[in-house]
Amino acid sequence: MFHFCKYVTGAALSAVLLFNYPALAQQLPAAEAAPPKAWHLLDLKETGYYGVSLKQAYLFVKAKKSKPVVVATIDSGADTLQKDLKPVLWVNTKEIPGNGIDDDHNGYIDDIHGWNFLGGPDGKADFTETTEEVREYNRLKGKYDIITDSAAAENKKEYAYWLRVKTVHDSTVNKANTEIAQLSPVMNALMVTSGYIKRSLNLPANGTFTRADLVRVKAANDTLSQSKYVWESVFMQEGPGADNARIIKDLSEYLAKLNNDISPDLTSRKRIVGDDPDVMDGKPYGNNILKFADAAHGTGVAGLIGAVRNNNYGINGVADNVKLMIIKAVPNGDEYDKDIANAIRYAVDNGARVVNMSFGKKISPHKEWVDAAFKYAASKNVLLVMAAGNDNKDMDTEPEFPNDTFLDGSATDADNVISVGASGPRKGQNLAGDFSNYGKKNVDVFAPGVKVTSITTDAETATEDGTSFASPITAGIAALILEYYPNLSARQLKEAILGSATPLTTTVVLKPGSKTEKVNFTTLSKTGGIVNAYKALQLASKMKPELAGN
Repeated sequence: MFHFCKYVTGAALSAVLLFNYPALAQQLPAAEAAPPKAWHLLDLKETGYYGVSLKQAYLFVKAKKSKPVVVATIDSGADTLQKDLKPVLWVNTKEIPGNGIDDDHNGYIDDIHGWNFLGGPDGKADFTETTEEVREYNRLKGKYDIITDSAAAENKKEYAYWLRVKTVHDSTVNKANTEIAQLSPVMNALMVTSGYIKRSLNLPANGTFTRADLVRVKAANDTLSQSKYVWESVFMQEGPGADNARIIKDLSEYLAKLNNDISPDLTSRKRIVGDDPDVMDGKPYGNNILKFADAAHGTGVAGLIGAVRNNNYGINGVADNVKLMIIKAVPNGDEYDKDIANAIRYAVDNGARVVNMSFGKKISPHKEWVDAAFKYAASKNVLLVMAAGNDNKDMDTEPEFPNDTFLDGSATDADNVISVGASGPRKGQNLAGDFSNYGKKNVDVFAPGVKVTSITTDAETATEDGTSFASPITAGIAALILEYYPNLSARQLKEAILGSATPLTTTVVLKPGSKTEKVNFTTLSKTGGIVNAYKALQLASKMKPELAGN
């Protein structure tokens, strides 16, 4: 999973220092001002923000008629009642809503807007999971933990896999322990300072406040003054739409994930869903409920692709004529290979032309199932757009999963797969997101993913960082191309997006994860550029269609 938690560094860690050690306040650098709410859509030459030139893109196709395009999001689900999403949801017209019958005989009962592969009976969902390396470590440790020499292992291949799992597991647990030690006092500081602010504003215990409310806080003492400074710092980093409750909720969920790596619940899948994730038996499982407590991530992803445009609410999605198919298969933790393989096939079989996949992990025990699903999507001319990941790692040397380097050697760069890194709002040394994965071979292109604002559950907007958001912006561009050039193949879509991303040959940036090392931006991805909707449409317009009329 790529539910990136920006609190590991930055504003919240500064916040705990400021609250506990106020003398440090003057020593910390000032927080960088948030970019405009919709910077990711802007044009560089016109505004100075490195967005995707969406206004110019729509002017380019102004005289053409668009056709609707089905786009699937494989994610944490979505708020299907969100005002910006409800009108653009995909509807399975072959199903009769609420009759409890699989009317279209596809194995999924009442799948009106999509499917939940984490669902179980009685409307439940397995949305709190651990990482794959923790699951695999616990599955294999009884067999291999006592073996110290590969010569003693009966299955040499599995033993080698166990050694890799153990290495990754130990690293994950160590990291979780370190981050819990760092973030627990941060959580405490945010809770305490939030309480002081709420009392100053005469809010109830469950009240919320935003940056705008802080102007009404009269700092009558040092404690209140420090509390106000803490939240001003945090809100400055968070951008428009943030409130104290959501910030604390996000951090709480991240801490829960970390704790689940240390003391994992290894029975939730069987207890809630009931299937065996290590057996691909073709039996149906899941339910049709798409909104649970973790749906914010998937709602934001869907919104960036196709939130209703120009309705004076929320945000404007990239594509204006899409039908969003919501597939829940990503928990707060690592996704299962079985669910991802089935989710891709569900999307393809139900008419999706583009699939967004904002997730990933370090271990893939059934990669062959996902590889087969990737190939199935390619056979049906479906484009898969993937987030590169948020570990500031070189994907060429430390690959994450899923990926399009297939186990059988049939592909190392599939024609229907785009991997996307995250870029920032301004051209300069911070253009590459400091968290973003990169790779000259295995990351195709970058797209806006720093301080990107989208819709969320039960609220208008939230501003987030992550390749999770760079990916749907790219998927939205792919959908926009298909709206006006519906007979282009998945290969051509990829070519239009990558071929129009101009290499930034003279731009030197901080290497993701480093505060000092600088590299040429072109070394971070295959194209060395950033997606641009206008240029992609221009290139697509010159292509000879490879598909028959539809």
